[in-house]
Amino acid sequence: MPTYTYFCQTCKGSFDLIANISSYKEKEKCPSCDEICCRDYNDMLTLSSSVVKSDSELGTVGDLANRNRDRLTNDQKAALDHKHNEYKDHKLKDELVKELPKGMSRMAKPKYKPKWR
Repeated sequence: MPTYTYFCQTCKGSFDLIANISSYKEKEKCPSCDEICCRDYNDMLTLSSSVVKSDSELGTVGDLANRNRDRLTNDQKAALDHKHNEYKDHKLKDELVKELPKGMSRMAKPKYKPKWR
């Protein structure tokens, strides 16, 4: 869950609140003086941090894919990229053609496209 920092103008104190995104409020009560406080946007940790969802908060397949993508190392990303793009490499094209069972043959592609009436 994200951490929000608030600053109280009355007592000049700041406090952190850990809350769900759905329960976020721009203004909160100060725990020491019970006055209304505004969110402190000067805290660089709050501005640079990202929201990390737990397993129960993953709502879509896209959320799950993004989480798994962010966990991969650069070597794993390179291996996955190679795996998904190896069919484009002409050298590997012959290796990817599977052998047919005995007694079967492949149809040759026609050199011209037949016109259908």
